[in-house]
Amino acid sequence: MAAIPGPRYFGFVMGGGLPAALAADWLTAAWDQNACLETMSPAAAVVEETCERWVVDLLGLPASASAGFVTGATAANTTCLAAARHAVLRDVGWDVADSGLHGAPSVDVLVGAQRHATIDSALQLLGLGVATARRIPADGEGRMDADALVTALREREGPAIVCAQAGEVNTGAFDPLEAIAAACAASGAWLHVDGAFGLWAGASPRLRHLVGGVERAQSWATDAHKWLNVPYDCGVAIVADRDVHRTAMSLSGAYLPVSAAGRDGTAYVPEASRRARAFPVYAALRSLGRRGVAELVERCCDLARQMAEALDAAPGMRVINDVVLNQVLVRLDDPSATADALAAIQTDGTCWVGGTIWNGEPAIRVSISNWSTTADDVASSAAVIASSVRSAVP
Repeated sequence: MAAIPGPRYFGFVMGGGLPAALAADWLTAAWDQNACLETMSPAAAVVEETCERWVVDLLGLPASASAGFVTGATAANTTCLAAARHAVLRDVGWDVADSGLHGAPSVDVLVGAQRHATIDSALQLLGLGVATARRIPADGEGRMDADALVTALREREGPAIVCAQAGEVNTGAFDPLEAIAAACAASGAWLHVDGAFGLWAGASPRLRHLVGGVERAQSWATDAHKWLNVPYDCGVAIVADRDVHRTAMSLSGAYLPVSAAGRDGTAYVPEASRRARAFPVYAALRSLGRRGVAELVERCCDLARQMAEALDAAPGMRVINDVVLNQVLVRLDDPSATADALAAIQTDGTCWVGGTIWNGEPAIRVSISNWSTTADDVASSAAVIASSVRSAVP
C-alpha cells in the first residue's frame, strides 16, 4: 500500500485528506445517500448546489455556470466535452442526443500536443476520435502555440471544439488562455479547459494571472481530490451554459420524479446512482475559506520552488522546467541512470517520486499538492533524491 495521503508522496498530483473533509467523508459513507435526485436526498442536493456556487466563484468562473460532481478528471472532461459535442452540433442543426453521430456533420477537435491523457479518453468515449483530433504544436514547456491554433481554426470548415490546458502534468505550464479564448471566440469554436489541478491557481490572488482568460471558456474540468485535498474521489465538471449541460446529461423515466425547484444531481453528470461527493467538498471549503484555499495552493508552489532549488544545486541532475506552479521536472546528466535512481528513491521510503518521458528523454517528476507537506519534508526528500542520483550515476 502506498502512503498517498502522506506529506512526502510526490509521485502524482494527489492531495491528502484535509481533516474536515476526511470526517465529512466518513459521515458520507455512514449517511449512505444517493445523490441522484433531490427527492432521494434533499441534503445532498442542497450541498451540491452550495458547492457549485462556491467552487465557481472561487475559481473566477461565470456565476451562471453549472457544476456536476463526478469521479475525477476523466469523467469531468467527458461530461464537459459531451456538452460541447451537443452544443456545436445543435448550432448546425443536428440533435446528437436523438440522432447520434451516424451521418452527423464532422466535428473538428483541436488539442495541444501535450494534452493530458484523459482528454484522449473522453474523445474515445464520445465517439469524437483520438486519431482524428488535430494536434496543435506546443513549446518546450508544453504550452499550446496560440498562433498555430489560429491558423488551424481558419482552415477548418465545420463545428469545432478546442481543448486547452491549465497546468501541464509534467511542467505545470499553462496554455496562453487569453489568446486561445480570443481565437475561439472569433471562430465560433467551443473552448474547453482541462484544469485538473492548475485551475485552482485561480483561487490565489498571487497566481491568478496564470489562468487569465480562463473565464472566457465554455467549459472547465477540475479535481477536488487534488489541490482541494478531499479524499478520493471527486472531480468537477463545469459548463457555462446550464441548459446545454443539463440537456447533454439528460435522464428521464416515468418513475423518476424530477424536481421543479431544487437540484437533481444526475442532471449534471453521466451517472444516476452516485455517491454524495459534495459533502467532503463542502467541509473542505467551509474549513479553509477563500483565504485558506489560496494559502494552501501558494504554500505548495513555494515548496515546489524550494525543491527545485535544492535539486538544481545538487550534482548529477538539473531542473528542466520553469517552476511556475507545483511541478518540478528533473533530468539526470546521465538519463540512462534514471530508472536506477527512481528505484533507489522509492526503496529508501523517505519520499515517493515518479518517472516520466519529456521530449523523448526520461526524467524524474515531483508533484507537491498535499496540505500537510512542510519545508522539512521537502528538505529531507531532496537530500534522498540527490543521494540516490549520486549513487545511480557512474
